[in-house]
Amino acid sequence: MTELKIQHILTLSYLLSKGAKHNFVTITTSSLGKNIKKSQQSASKHLLELEENQFIERIISGRNISVKITSKGYSEMVKLSAILQKSLDSSPSFVELKGTLISGMGEGAYYMGLKGYTKQFKSKIGYVPFPGTLNVRLDKKIHQEAIKQFETLEGTKIKSFSDGKRTYGWVKCFSAKLNNSINCELIILERTHHDDSIIELISKVCIRKSGKLKDGSKVTIKIPINS
Repeated sequence: MTELKIQHILTLSYLLSKGAKHNFVTITTSSLGKNIKKSQQSASKHLLELEENQFIERIISGRNISVKITSKGYSEMVKLSAILQKSLDSSPSFVELKGTLISGMGEGAYYMGLKGYTKQFKSKIGYVPFPGTLNVRLDKKIHQEAIKQFETLEGTKIKSFSDGKRTYGWVKCFSAKLNNSINCELIILERTHHDDSIIELISKVCIRKSGKLKDGSKVTIKIPINS
């Protein structure tokens, strides 16, 4: 049995979108090529190969090409859809980060204790964090890259505010769990002195004490992602 080739999937997807499951649809190889981002020659070759392998039927009348997907072609696309859906459904619904506990510069306790923040923390995440932040250095590039996605995710937004003398930036909070035992929040700051290799966590409790952690301790953080 001939299997559907990867390079033909976009062609069949385009044909399905034009109604070729039940009807012969008239297309040109130039329009097909443009829609699947291939050359006209490649599009023409795809149609020929799909016809040879009985995934489509073609009727050629002069320069006009009418195409309909066969039951075999449609069946293959259904199988592909099922495989993709199963893969998407089974993928982890969390981001896992691993790193090493390090000391910060001591600024976290001051900033996280400001009234403009604590009032919002209480109302938005349900508690006032223990003074200070836990600093974790992400040692591997894969984790440093993974953290970047949180810059564009919404999270729970703690708005910026001013005390009349200066303005303090916003904070985004993401529910997390450290070492599968300590509930905490990953925080993304509008303004930070850290580079992408350092992340900060806050919690209702003193994470160092609760987790019996010290500088150099290896930790794992899991952050659920809403689909």
